[in-house]
Order: sequence, then structure tokens, then C-alpha cells
Amino acid sequence: MQHHTTHRKKPDYLRITLSLLVVVLAGSPWLCRAEEPPPNFTLQSSIQHALEHSTQVLSAIEGVGAAEANKKKQFTEFLPKLSADYTYRRADGETTLNGFVINPEDLYEFTATARQPIFSGFSRLTQYNISTLGLDIAELVEQETRQDLILQVKTAYFEVLQKEKLEKVAQQAVTQLQAQSKVSRNFYEVGMVPKNDFLQAQVELANTQQDLVVAQNNVQLARSRFNTVLRRPVDATFTIEDVLTYEVFTRTYEDCVETAMEQRTEMKVADLEVETAEKEVRLTKSDYYPSIDLLANYYKRGEDFALDGGEGILKEEEWDVMAVASWTFWEWGKTRYGAQEKVRRGNQAKLNRTSVEDNIRQQVKGAYLTVKAAENAVTTVEKAVEQATENYRMNEERYKEQIATSTDMLIAQTLLTQTQNNYYNALSAFNVAKAGLHRAMGLEVLTQP
Repeated sequence: MQHHTTHRKKPDYLRITLSLLVVVLAGSPWLCRAEEPPPNFTLQSSIQHALEHSTQVLSAIEGVGAAEANKKKQFTEFLPKLSADYTYRRADGETTLNGFVINPEDLYEFTATARQPIFSGFSRLTQYNISTLGLDIAELVEQETRQDLILQVKTAYFEVLQKEKLEKVAQQAVTQLQAQSKVSRNFYEVGMVPKNDFLQAQVELANTQQDLVVAQNNVQLARSRFNTVLRRPVDATFTIEDVLTYEVFTRTYEDCVETAMEQRTEMKVADLEVETAEKEVRLTKSDYYPSIDLLANYYKRGEDFALDGGEGILKEEEWDVMAVASWTFWEWGKTRYGAQEKVRRGNQAKLNRTSVEDNIRQQVKGAYLTVKAAENAVTTVEKAVEQATENYRMNEERYKEQIATSTDMLIAQTLLTQTQNNYYNALSAFNVAKAGLHRAMGLEVLTQP
């Protein structure tokens, strides 16, 4: 009789584990999600990002909020004030008259008072007006902070574009010298040029490759500065829109100065500081006048804390209304000296305004001349680039035909690289100068200047 033994198949734990792992990983969101491309910044979006994240701007906004709260606080000085007192008095015994208690031994008293200011020598109104000016100054400081940040963003933005252009020029120079080195090697191997020409091309190629490394590092530094201005991680990646262009600046110097006098927040702040100083003189002189308040009082008394009256308390509760005038008429010249101090501060504010105006005129003058100089440099170097490009092409053809020497070729290539660098440097300087002139005029331009 044959016995058939049935063998159960053991589960393949390794296969099951791998299958489960595949299922889990397939459902993982980090595997399904494609890598997000780096953000692309335009000049306007860069400025908006910086304005939203800048600590300086946020701090200025907090300053506006504080000034607004102070204005509201000063307004409450016109409103009635409510106060309350609860007192307990223990006497050495009852006071009696003809057998009647007129002052109890224990006296509990609650007093509620409403005080309405009537006149304070114009101090409350003056303080409110000063707080209003303070709010106006805080808003102008915020605007000034925004304009400073916009200039920083534009400078960093154009620097990135400039360094990227210079990197491309350096890469182009390396490519050109690699091609020339290859031609020189071929000519040398067939005996058409001396070894010196080949070695000279190799040396120049090595130097240009080092220049490329420097240009690449400069790009990374410029990009890190851009990230810092925008308060992004210093090594965060991004792409940037190329707006490094040239357009003739048509505004006259007189027009720029006139615009600056109307738009510069520093001028407006200086004017408000003069006005504030004048109001502070008036505030100090308010101490020459008496202050008048209207008071309404409510009283409730008792022999215990429940204030339910008692023996010796003639009126359990009562009220009264009174007008109170107070006047400090002698303080050894304190008010007079205080007024003199504020007058001096006012004179100081007026002199400061004159100084601010002079500085603004000088800033506009310098920024305008810088724009014009950069404008001339762009137009001049732009023509030189065309000439250097054509010169390199002609020398390249002549070198291949052995009419020009290797030295002629290297000189042409160096001249082309230098001219292209000068052009992009001038173009960047022109755009930065226009941004600086807009800042000097007090204009908040968020797009390409």
C-alpha cells in the first residue's frame, strides 16, 4: 500500500514583503509628486516678494500701527472718565451730639465719579493734533522704507543679470579659445606654425578657463545677495527674467528736481517735524492757563461692607455735581523755560528741513549725471562690440588661411571679451542708475525703469 505524503508549500515571506513594500512606496506622495521647478522672478514679482517679507518694511508697518494707536489714545482724553473708590474708616469711638450718634465708629463708603474735561488750556487738542502728525510721519517713514527696499531689490536683480551675462561671455571666450587651440595644434602637428604659437594658445585657454571660474563664482554670490534681499534661503534656486535693456532717458534735470521736491518723503517728514515743533510750543504754553473739569459723584455709605446705612449716617446715599478749576500759577519759570526749549527745537527743525532740501538736490544731481554718463557709455560700447565682433571674425578667417598670426588672433579674442564685458557692465550700470534716480526723485516704480 502506497502512502502519499502531502507537502504544504511554505509561504514566500521575502516575496510578500517586497510586494507590500512596492505597494507602500507606490502610494507615497513624495514619489508621485514631480519635482517642482524653481520660481521664476520678474522685476515686479521680486519687489512684491521683498515688500511682503522685509523685516524693515514690517517694522515700519508696526510703527504706523503704534502711531495710530497713540492717536486713538489721545482722542480718549476728550471723553469722560469713570472711577470708583471703596473706603473703610475706623474711628477711636462714636461721636455723639445730644445723645445722637453723628459719626459712627465704623464707616464704609463707596464713591463713583464721572469726570468730563472742559478746558485744559488747549493741551488736549494740541496733543491730539501732534499724534495725528506722528501718524502722518510714520506712514511717510513706511513709504521711505519701501522705496529704499525697492532700490535694493533692483540693484540685486540687475547684478544677477549682469553677472550671468559676464559668465556667458567668459564661456564664449573659453569655447573660442578651445577652437583656436585645436586649430593651432593641427597647424603645429603639420609644421605650419611654430610650437610657440600652440603653447601661447594653450596658456591663454588656461587663463580664460580660470576667468570662467571666477565669473561662475560671481554669479553665485550675486544670486545669494538677491536671495538675501528677498529674505529667501541664501542657496535657494530661481530663474530670472532678462530685462537688462537700454532706453533713452528723456526727462530733464529741472523736471527731476521739481519731482523730487514734490515727492520725496524726507521733505514731507521735515515739513511735518516743523509743524510738530510749533504745536509743541503751544502745548507747553498751555500750562499758563487753568484747567476746568466737570465732576459728577455718587456716594453710598454704611456701618458695614453692605453699605446699608446705620446709626450716625445721615444719608445712606447721595450725589453731587461740581465744576473744578485748578491753576498752577507759579513754578519758578518752568513753563517759560519749557516754551523756550520748544522754540529752539522748532528752529532746529526748520534748519534741518533746509539741510534735507539741499541734500535732495545734491542726490538728484548726482543720480542724473550718473544716468547720463551710463547712457553715453552704453551707446559707445554698443558700437564697439559690433566692431570687436567683426574684428574677431576677420582675424579668425585670416588665421585659418595663415595670413594672421596666433598673436593677432589672441588679441582679437581678448579685445572682443573685454568689449562685451564693458557693454554688459555699462548696461547694468545704466539700469541701476535709473533706479537710483527714481529713488532720488521719490518715485515708487515697481517695474522696469
